Amino acid sequence: MAAEAEVHLADAERHVAHLCAHFEEHDFVVEAAPSRTRIAFDVGTGILESDRDRLTLRAEADDTTRLAAIKFMLAQHLQELPGAAEARLVWTGDGCADTTLPSLREVRVSRIRDLTPNLRRITFAGQDLGRYDAPDMHIHLLIPPEGQPPVWPVPGANGIPVWPEGPAAPALRTYTVRRVDVEAGEITVDFVLHAAPGPGAAFAARARLGDVVGILGPGGRGVAPAQWYLLAGDDTALPAIGRILERLAPDATGVAVVEVDDAADELALQHPAGLALRWLHRKGAPAGTTPQLAEAVRAIPIPQDRSVFAWAGTEFETFKALRAHWRKTCGLPRDRHLAVAYWRRGHSEDADT
Repeated sequence: MAAEAEVHLADAERHVAHLCAHFEEHDFVVEAAPSRTRIAFDVGTGILESDRDRLTLRAEADDTTRLAAIKFMLAQHLQELPGAAEARLVWTGDGCADTTLPSLREVRVSRIRDLTPNLRRITFAGQDLGRYDAPDMHIHLLIPPEGQPPVWPVPGANGIPVWPEGPAAPALRTYTVRRVDVEAGEITVDFVLHAAPGPGAAFAARARLGDVVGILGPGGRGVAPAQWYLLAGDDTALPAIGRILERLAPDATGVAVVEVDDAADELALQHPAGLALRWLHRKGAPAGTTPQLAEAVRAIPIPQDRSVFAWAGTEFETFKALRAHWRKTCGLPRDRHLAVAYWRRGHSEDADT
């Protein structure tokens, strides 16, 4: 399946160069050639063709959901460039007549269970959830305002969803898919609870059976096959680390380091016998304010005699420290590690992942 859009921009080739640099920063493979550039996304292919003041965008994928994702990524990143925000962009081709987002599902709360004093598991029931039973770990949760009926975004002609405005607009938060049961029509998400919650944690705290939310996705790559793993994260990454550990081969080895407030927040996570699970306690210190997680990870030697994959989901400052350590100190190639900033102190999606 394919779709195209033509945009008139002064010095289109310069905009293509900026787009390529941006996508390379996000670890996508970019194959640049004169006047034509190919970008390999996880879900398909994007093609950029420049001719003086004209830029042609092309998206190619196996289905309408993946195609919509590529159209969105190309359009969104283009609009972020200086001088391109006002450019008119209209897609033509497959999926362009859709009136609903192909990856959107409406689900209802079917079960609620507290795993620890600060972690609540919510299971949602819905239809056609097979797409979420995938290696991609993350979904976007669309949370209607309390007491408001749900109003969902719709496709925009430029590939960017048009979001409801005003009091009915849903909040958007990113979460890890903990488990999917396609046959039962269920998807499970673990929520970190907070004293000063954002929209996601606030929803989890007040959730009742039958409450409606929307989900979009999935996205966010997981770990690559390896013989030895290093996993690291704080409370917000606990669902992802639990999911990763459950899916590792029985003979996998390595270390997982998880920072939580105290022993009451520890979970009995299923993991291979050859992988050590270590817990760090903040002992009342605010999340993201201590260096202990980064220090513990930096102290772990990376084996040189077997295949390795390192993964981290942390606060922004710890993410920067670990990514720099793995890339510069350890020399791990980009396909052998993945560090993600799950939250950032003082920003709007604080620790809701």
